[in-house]
Amino acid sequence: MGRVQTADIFPPASIRPSNVTINPNRNNQMARFKLILEYEGTRYSGWQIQKNARTVQGELSSAFGSVLNTSEFELYGAGRTDAGVHALQQVAHLEAATMLAPEILRRKVNDELPSDINILEISKAAPQFHARHDALSRSYLYQISRRRTAFGKKFVWWIKDQLDINRMRSATKLFTGMKDFRSFTADDPEEKSTKVHIEHIEIRELGDIILIRFIGSHFLWKMVRQVVGVLAEVGRGKLTLEQAASFFDRSSDQPAKLTAPPSGLFLERVYYKGDKKLESLEPVMTIDSGAIR
Repeated sequence: MGRVQTADIFPPASIRPSNVTINPNRNNQMARFKLILEYEGTRYSGWQIQKNARTVQGELSSAFGSVLNTSEFELYGAGRTDAGVHALQQVAHLEAATMLAPEILRRKVNDELPSDINILEISKAAPQFHARHDALSRSYLYQISRRRTAFGKKFVWWIKDQLDINRMRSATKLFTGMKDFRSFTADDPEEKSTKVHIEHIEIRELGDIILIRFIGSHFLWKMVRQVVGVLAEVGRGKLTLEQAASFFDRSSDQPAKLTAPPSGLFLERVYYKGDKKLESLEPVMTIDSGAIR
């Protein structure tokens, strides 16, 4: 079935739903599909399937297994969002033997999914399409609220302190280009490269919400949240631009101590060849001094 990683296929029999069986007389030709989906990550331990935790990939695998009545399929995501992180348009690919039309398959699987996971689109893909390896860049959106909110707390980081947006914008220049982010990740730099190309970071104020968009080749474990935490500390006036820049000169555990919560983070888009990047920076919700809408 092409490039398969154990963590990204349907779980083994030990954790497979009891109503799913393997069909030994499979005659249908395997087909590959591209999935675009959204989810609220609050209840999940991230994207990647885990034996003893509830994950987005695990819920999807169970739903597809029920609809297809088999565990013989590949399900692979473009990005492995952390626990509590949301997605506006995560991309995955599915390889399975089915005669169902993409739209029928989407509706049937959505009927099996919990309400906080929704497949927006399923389309036929080229046999060699790979959601992760074919992605050229990804964008993440982070939302900071200037005020306490009862309804939006699952989707923002509420910061009580005054933030100097101009200082934060100045600090974003430290992170663009090809940089070594070893001080901004929980990944082990001895096991994988910590060099990442950040194409663009944009900050926008809208009412009582501050939006930060990151566009880059890929992102390391907890990297965006640690960069946001450093930007916020610069905005508070508790960290100078020189101090923030020094994190690239030597390894430091300071960014880890400033890690922003997952609630405000969204995987916004995954870009492939020919895709047009989003132009406007818009919030998932707007928050002003009077209301949330």
